[in-house]
Amino acid sequence: MAQLILIVDDEAGVRELLGDALRIAGFETATAPDGMSALTAIRNRKPDLLIIDINMPLMDGFELVERLRSTGDNTPALMLSARADRVDVTRGLTLGADDYVTKPYSSRELLARIKAVMRRNSGDQSDYDENQELTAGPIRMDLDKHHVTVNSIAVTFPLKEFELLEYLMRNSGRVLTRTQLIDRVWGNDYFGDTKTLDVHIKRLRAKVEADPANPTIIHTIRGLGYKLEI
Repeated sequence: MAQLILIVDDEAGVRELLGDALRIAGFETATAPDGMSALTAIRNRKPDLLIIDINMPLMDGFELVERLRSTGDNTPALMLSARADRVDVTRGLTLGADDYVTKPYSSRELLARIKAVMRRNSGDQSDYDENQELTAGPIRMDLDKHHVTVNSIAVTFPLKEFELLEYLMRNSGRVLTRTQLIDRVWGNDYFGDTKTLDVHIKRLRAKVEADPANPTIIHTIRGLGYKLEI
């Protein structure tokens, strides 16, 4: 069954355009013109994700998110607004929104963020088991001690490099897209471009590969992302 996204926006044209884009991407959609109508729609059928505009009559997007979270409703919420002020972004996230997209935006960016929010809130933790030690070829990682050895030699990794390597090791043999890696390691703290990821991959290779220029552990998958495979 297709996942249901509720679009909450007072502009009919926006609801229609977003709905078309999301249905083409394989989602089911429902709409509401304001926060009050959205609460009724949510009671009738719980959506998998909310896309909420900020400026709306009767109940704005901030109040809607606050009302939902205060009643224990943790439906993933992505806020959509022309407001780019950092204060507004911070307010939305503090109230409980999962992400915040400012207009203008591309359909591609919005879909990527929607999928990222859904992944974070899916509850699927299959790649995060109870093991406190990971091994991949010459790499051994002790999660409790934040300690890594490569060919039995201790190597120091700053926090983000450590988290990136951990995620790659937990998903050994799987292709991880750039969006997946950025979302998992940086999440809402990420405001740069994808070159930041490339720089971190380069640093990892310098520490774990025998020949970083010709990697045999962390592989680049053209047009997709990266894969750790021995």
